[in-house]
Amino acid sequence: MDFVDKYGSSDEEDVGTKDNQSTAVIQTMKINSAPDTGFHDVDPTALYTAPTATELTVNVPYSDMIRPTLGPDNPFSDRKLATQNILTGHVQQEAISEMDFRTQHRTFESYGYARDPSLSSSNLAGQTGQGIMGTGYVGNLAAAAELGGVTILDRLPKQYRPNKDLRKKREKKGDAGILEGENAYKGPWAGYDGDGIGEPSGLESDLQEEVQIAMNPTKAANAANAAAKKLAAAQVVGTETTTFHGEAEHDYLGRTYMAVPQDVDVNLLGEPGTQDCFIPKRCIHTWEGHAKGVSAIRFLPKSAHLLLSGGMDNKVKIWDVYHDRRLLRTMSGHTKAVRDIAFSNDGRKFLSSSYDRYVKLWDTETGQCIRSFSTGKVPYCVTFNPEEDKQHIFLAGCSDKKIVQFDINTGEITQEYDQHLGAVNSITFVDENRRFITTSDDKTMRAWEFDIPVVIKYIAEPDMYSLPAVTLSPNKKWLACQSLDNQIVVYGARDRFRINRKKRFAGHLIAGYACKPGFSADGRFVSSGDSNGNVWVWDWKSCKILKKFKAHDKVVMNTEWHPHESSKMATCSWDGKIKYWD
Repeated sequence: MDFVDKYGSSDEEDVGTKDNQSTAVIQTMKINSAPDTGFHDVDPTALYTAPTATELTVNVPYSDMIRPTLGPDNPFSDRKLATQNILTGHVQQEAISEMDFRTQHRTFESYGYARDPSLSSSNLAGQTGQGIMGTGYVGNLAAAAELGGVTILDRLPKQYRPNKDLRKKREKKGDAGILEGENAYKGPWAGYDGDGIGEPSGLESDLQEEVQIAMNPTKAANAANAAAKKLAAAQVVGTETTTFHGEAEHDYLGRTYMAVPQDVDVNLLGEPGTQDCFIPKRCIHTWEGHAKGVSAIRFLPKSAHLLLSGGMDNKVKIWDVYHDRRLLRTMSGHTKAVRDIAFSNDGRKFLSSSYDRYVKLWDTETGQCIRSFSTGKVPYCVTFNPEEDKQHIFLAGCSDKKIVQFDINTGEITQEYDQHLGAVNSITFVDENRRFITTSDDKTMRAWEFDIPVVIKYIAEPDMYSLPAVTLSPNKKWLACQSLDNQIVVYGARDRFRINRKKRFAGHLIAGYACKPGFSADGRFVSSGDSNGNVWVWDWKSCKILKKFKAHDKVVMNTEWHPHESSKMATCSWDGKIKYWD
């Protein structure tokens, strides 16, 4: 190492020895490749999420969401314009007041032109700027030039204002004290002089209409179809037929099937509900006769030895419950599916409502149609007045939101109840038949005094659903209502008609069908069908599900308990079958 220190160049030898020369010191800059980093965040509102998070619980500003993933924003990138590009052009930000925008919008709607919002001022003569051809206007330039560029807020020139002569032609309002004749009150509905001049009237207008129909084949075909429909509707009344399917209408004593059988081991004339009821276990008979689904079944009042059914094959049938359990009679006359059926108190007559907009009154013994009733709307439900002295009156809930009251003797409408806001689904008489309860598609329940078209009780809760089917309990104290939220709710049938929160029967799925609830004769059990063909039975006191069994292949519409048998029930379904259970 000493030799290295003493080593020198030839230049140094020329200048002199090492002891006599001075060494230059070079200044070096200190560079730190890893500077200190501050641990505080520049943005105190920044949001940090876990790597496994899949959703945000706060609203992140849009400016933060469009920032680049890593690194600074590239000023030469076109991706920042992606959120502003649309198929028809490019979105630009403009500052315009709300009033100016509304003014120009209304001007364009009324006059067909508007100012370009990017201009602070405009002039039709020599204006250079935006708009069509540098005029500063968009739309109809001719209208803008003719009207002088006025807006909807400006006053129009005189030649373009509405004609004041129309005010002179306006007829007088008339005297408010005169209803008909000369100088009768017309008010704001008064017309103008000359209205109706040249218009055909009477026979002339009918002839012109016939000529137009003859000249246009399409109109002629439509008119022919309309006439055919009217003719078919007119032929509905009076074309009813009945067919007896038994061996003989009278037995050796001259009795018909209306006679209560005495050769059975059940007292069919006893008081319903005196015996204890039990849940049925097996199917003992199946009635098959309807070509389509069965929408409703009813036992004959008091004795219940006959069963009435209404089907979607437009027919009503009567079945024998005892002996051979055969089909006894078929009534035809409806042109569309039967919706509802109802017996009178003695069972001698019954009503059938159909989608053909008719309600028909039938004789149970002979099957003859006594009378037809129609309001032009679909009757969804029908019921007789249960009072003995008012058996000639029945109510029909229609699709036009009205409950119509008919008199059977005269065939006329005696009262209308029109407070509902939707089609009426059910009518149930309560409180010793002085009042009745109606339910509708408007999700309300209303109570009425009979023959008084004023609602005395209006029931509508925020959590309330439509109640398409309602059944009165055997003790006439409660109403079991099938709700469209797949549960049966119970309301009181006395003065206040309050809901009983302790009574709620759930578990089944009705899927929007009007499955009518059923009560056993002693009131111990509540039953209902569901959309899957099952029958559910609940305990009335505890609201527990006691049994569920498969009854049909399609939705079960009715579960009718026999009033005198301890454990017998009839069910009907859209599979076209009626089954009898024990």
